[in-house]
Amino acid sequence: MTTWYPVAVTLLVAGVIVGVMCTINMLVGPKRAGAAVKSEAFECGNAPSGSAWGRFSVRFYLTAILFLIFDVEVIFLYPWAVELRYLGMFGFVEALIFIAILCVGLVYAWERGALDWD
Repeated sequence: MTTWYPVAVTLLVAGVIVGVMCTINMLVGPKRAGAAVKSEAFECGNAPSGSAWGRFSVRFYLTAILFLIFDVEVIFLYPWAVELRYLGMFGFVEALIFIAILCVGLVYAWERGALDWD
Protein backbone atom coordinates (compact mmCIF):
# COMPACT_ATOMS: atom_id res chain seq x y z
CA MET A 1 0.00 0.00 0.00
CA THR A 2 2.93 2.34 0.56
CA THR A 3 3.74 2.29 -3.16
CA TRP A 4 0.37 3.91 -3.91
CA TYR A 5 0.82 6.66 -1.34
CA PRO A 6 2.45 9.16 -3.77
CA VAL A 7 -0.29 8.54 -6.34
CA ALA A 8 -3.00 9.14 -3.74
CA VAL A 9 -1.32 12.33 -2.54
CA THR A 10 -0.98 13.60 -6.13
CA LEU A 11 -4.65 12.89 -6.87
CA LEU A 12 -5.71 14.55 -3.62
CA VAL A 13 -3.63 17.67 -4.28
CA ALA A 14 -4.92 17.86 -7.88
CA GLY A 15 -8.52 17.54 -6.67
CA VAL A 16 -8.04 20.26 -4.04
CA ILE A 17 -6.46 22.62 -6.59
CA VAL A 18 -9.32 22.06 -9.07
CA GLY A 19 -11.92 22.57 -6.35
CA VAL A 20 -10.28 25.78 -5.10
CA MET A 21 -9.98 27.22 -8.60
CA CYS A 22 -13.61 26.42 -9.47
CA THR A 23 -14.80 27.93 -6.20
CA ILE A 24 -12.76 31.12 -6.75
CA ASN A 25 -14.16 31.36 -10.28
CA MET A 26 -17.74 31.09 -9.02
CA LEU A 27 -17.14 33.71 -6.31
CA VAL A 28 -15.10 36.26 -8.25
CA GLY A 29 -16.12 35.68 -11.89
CA PRO A 30 -18.59 37.92 -13.77
CA LYS A 31 -22.26 37.04 -13.49
CA ARG A 32 -23.61 38.65 -16.70
CA ALA A 33 -25.28 35.63 -18.31
CA GLY A 34 -27.26 37.56 -20.92
CA ALA A 35 -24.40 39.45 -22.56
CA ALA A 36 -24.60 39.38 -26.37
CA VAL A 37 -20.85 38.92 -26.67
CA LYS A 38 -20.97 35.56 -24.90
CA SER A 39 -23.14 34.03 -27.63
CA GLU A 40 -20.68 34.91 -30.41
CA ALA A 41 -17.92 32.63 -31.63
CA PHE A 42 -14.44 33.67 -30.56
CA GLU A 43 -12.13 34.21 -33.52
CA CYS A 44 -8.90 35.68 -32.14
CA GLY A 45 -10.37 39.09 -31.43
CA ASN A 46 -11.62 39.60 -34.99
CA ALA A 47 -15.23 40.25 -35.80
CA PRO A 48 -17.06 36.96 -36.39
CA SER A 49 -17.31 36.05 -40.05
CA GLY A 50 -19.97 33.49 -40.78
CA SER A 51 -21.49 30.72 -38.78
CA ALA A 52 -19.60 28.82 -36.12
CA TRP A 53 -21.04 25.64 -37.65
CA GLY A 54 -19.05 25.95 -40.87
CA ARG A 55 -17.77 22.79 -42.51
CA PHE A 56 -14.11 21.92 -42.89
CA SER A 57 -12.69 19.87 -45.69
CA VAL A 58 -12.04 16.23 -44.89
CA ARG A 59 -8.44 16.84 -45.98
CA PHE A 60 -7.98 19.09 -42.95
CA TYR A 61 -8.89 16.25 -40.60
CA LEU A 62 -6.85 13.72 -42.59
CA THR A 63 -3.77 15.94 -42.40
CA ALA A 64 -4.31 16.49 -38.67
CA ILE A 65 -4.64 12.75 -38.03
CA LEU A 66 -1.53 11.99 -40.09
CA PHE A 67 0.39 14.63 -38.17
CA LEU A 68 -0.68 13.13 -34.85
CA ILE A 69 0.17 9.60 -35.93
CA PHE A 70 3.66 10.47 -37.16
CA ASP A 71 4.29 12.82 -34.24
CA VAL A 72 3.41 10.16 -31.68
CA GLU A 73 5.43 7.54 -33.53
CA VAL A 74 8.50 9.75 -33.55
CA ILE A 75 8.16 10.17 -29.79
CA PHE A 76 8.77 6.42 -29.51
CA LEU A 77 12.28 7.02 -30.87
CA TYR A 78 13.39 9.07 -27.83
CA PRO A 79 13.63 6.15 -25.37
CA TRP A 80 15.45 4.19 -28.05
CA ALA A 81 17.96 7.02 -28.53
CA VAL A 82 18.59 7.21 -24.78
CA GLU A 83 19.26 3.49 -24.45
CA LEU A 84 21.09 3.01 -27.77
CA ARG A 85 24.37 1.89 -26.20
CA TYR A 86 22.62 -0.67 -24.01
CA LEU A 87 20.51 -2.07 -26.87
CA GLY A 88 23.46 -2.55 -29.20
CA MET A 89 23.11 -3.66 -32.80
CA PHE A 90 19.83 -5.49 -32.15
CA GLY A 91 18.16 -2.28 -30.94
CA PHE A 92 19.65 -0.35 -33.85
CA VAL A 93 18.20 -2.79 -36.39
CA GLU A 94 14.81 -2.70 -34.65
CA ALA A 95 14.79 1.10 -34.82
CA LEU A 96 15.70 1.01 -38.51
CA ILE A 97 12.80 -1.37 -39.16
CA PHE A 98 10.49 0.97 -37.21
CA ILE A 99 11.68 3.99 -39.20
CA ALA A 100 11.32 2.06 -42.46
CA ILE A 101 7.69 1.23 -41.60
CA LEU A 102 7.07 4.92 -40.86
CA CYS A 103 8.63 5.88 -44.20
CA VAL A 104 6.47 3.34 -46.05
CA GLY A 105 3.38 4.80 -44.36
CA LEU A 106 4.42 8.32 -45.29
CA VAL A 107 5.07 7.37 -48.92
CA TYR A 108 1.70 5.59 -49.04
CA ALA A 109 -0.13 8.65 -47.66
CA TRP A 110 1.76 10.88 -50.08
CA GLU A 111 0.96 8.68 -53.09
CA ARG A 112 -2.73 8.53 -52.13
CA GLY A 113 -2.83 12.34 -52.11
CA ALA A 114 -3.47 12.69 -48.39
CA LEU A 115 -1.03 15.60 -48.16
CA ASP A 116 -2.28 17.55 -51.23
CA TRP A 117 -4.18 20.78 -50.61
CA ASP A 118 -6.02 21.30 -53.90
